[in-house]
Amino acid sequence: MRIYDVSVPISEQLPTYPGDPAVNIKQWLSLENGDSANVTQIDFGAHTGTHVDAPAHFIRGGGKVESMDLETLMGEVHVIVMPEDVGVITESHIESNVSVGATRVLFKTRNSAFWSENTGEFRTDYTYLSAGAAQRLVAKGVRLVGIDYLSVEQFQSQSFATHEALLSSGVIIIEGLDLRQVGAGVYELICLPLKLSGGTGDGAPARVVLRSID
Repeated sequence: MRIYDVSVPISEQLPTYPGDPAVNIKQWLSLENGDSANVTQIDFGAHTGTHVDAPAHFIRGGGKVESMDLETLMGEVHVIVMPEDVGVITESHIESNVSVGATRVLFKTRNSAFWSENTGEFRTDYTYLSAGAAQRLVAKGVRLVGIDYLSVEQFQSQSFATHEALLSSGVIIIEGLDLRQVGAGVYELICLPLKLSGGTGDGAPARVVLRSID
């Protein structure tokens, strides 16, 4: 059984969605400075790196991250590899690629290659999920959907229809996955977001791993 860590490392060089808080990491206490221990201070937004979106992210009165269903966050998941020339995942892609009965789906796209750039620059040309595709996933009974960049939504969308279609139906969104080492197929998903109880509960960074099913 092989384990794939599909989380991106959080550092000050990690791209963040424009308008979100930047990542700041600094030493609070240091053995080198004579302190009794090393203690690091971290400062970043709830949607940094690999993270989950809770309904409260876009839905007024929606469920918060601390109340997310752990049974949905763990279990069999289908990884779907999209061709390099796909810039928008559409309803037809869902019809052609998402199996009947699949409840968790991760999309590996051209975005995964972006994680190799190490420039710290946010890519605005990422592949995203159309609102029609989101609606079709809901209709098929999908309960969790993930993508390999920092948003499932088209950059600078004015309607946020993709997020709303998914979150209003209770579908958990995972964004910022690193699927470079993962091929198409069925895996076991383990996704554990931080159990944040403060703020609006809109989301949280997560450590996400896939395990091969032998």
